[in-house]
Amino acid sequence: MKEISIYIATDDLARVTEILKKHKVGGMAFYEVTGAGRKKLEAVPEMVRAYTTGRTIIPEHAKRTKVETIVSDSIVNQILDDISSRLGQHHAGKEVRGMIFVKDVSDAYEIETKQRGEAVLTKLNKE
Repeated sequence: MKEISIYIATDDLARVTEILKKHKVGGMAFYEVTGAGRKKLEAVPEMVRAYTTGRTIIPEHAKRTKVETIVSDSIVNQILDDISSRLGQHHAGKEVRGMIFVKDVSDAYEIETKQRGEAVLTKLNKE
């Protein structure tokens, strides 16, 4: 199993969610994060208590959305390829749109049912 951490611009969240659904990923978490990376940040108007000062500054950090999911080893590369292709097509010719990190997961355990392993990664069918 692998944990995939995807850092993207917030406006790309719907596209990434659609890709994960296409691959029948059982669950995901996402939240807004603030950080710094390799991407060059653009100047923005300086704000002091909700008022602009007329000057611009280059922020040290940018807002992004982090998406986390756990998937079986067999679909990791397909998901990575789909995200790269889909976001690359949508933002052709622009700067870096995000980063993806993949980590090994040794086990998964569902508290209520006590199931273990990849069986807990798929969605339950509602009856």
